[in-house]
Amino acid sequence: MKVTILTLFEPMFDGFLNTSIIKKARLKELVEIEVIDMRSFTLNKHNRVDDYPFGGGQGLVLMFQPVADALKSVRTPDSHVILMSPAGTTFKQKTARRLLEYKHLILICGHYEGFDERVLSLIDEEMSIGDYVLTGGELASMVITDAVVRLVDGVITEQSHLDESFENDLLEYPQYTHPTLIEEMEVPDVLLSGHHEKIRKWRLKESLRKTWRVRPDLFKGRPLTKEEAIMLSEVVLEEAKKA
Repeated sequence: MKVTILTLFEPMFDGFLNTSIIKKARLKELVEIEVIDMRSFTLNKHNRVDDYPFGGGQGLVLMFQPVADALKSVRTPDSHVILMSPAGTTFKQKTARRLLEYKHLILICGHYEGFDERVLSLIDEEMSIGDYVLTGGELASMVITDAVVRLVDGVITEQSHLDESFENDLLEYPQYTHPTLIEEMEVPDVLLSGHHEKIRKWRLKESLRKTWRVRPDLFKGRPLTKEEAIMLSEVVLEEAKKA
């Protein structure tokens, strides 16, 4: 897989590309990530990439030409072009899975007061990472790149994905490590039992419990297995007794 990020602030990606899982994926050549400076494509004699909006208003708007030419330089028939935008559809784990199907992702980072509207004619979709406004699309592009790259075969083990939050529309169960006792807080006995089936059931139930407490909206439209339905009923009763 290849990811191309079009930005005006290339140095922002130095740490992102050279640490943790992203660095390992690049070194293993499981993914190629390139960062392109859109400013280098401007034809403006003052090296500007933005201008005042027609009709007046605050701030500056990114011009069509630098974005279009930067995109043209990297786009191929295999490319899928995404504009980072607060007006876009909200990025979710299912979105990351969908984007994994493309050979080449191009992420365009906005800045200032946004883009000339005609830039929308060049893209395949707009995408947002949440209902808030960032200074630019750089952080959003890092979030999306990270979420997609870690799903690429070989980057991390497949088993690591299976129980993660949102992979099955549930939040992940609680995790513990050494020591077993910290300030009178003990690791649940079942996790020390070595009984794999009991541990599986405990984890599923606690996953359901955490989702019920924190993100009950995730249950909307999600079919439950018979086992999940029984466990969720138990969770609801247990939580009601605590209230």
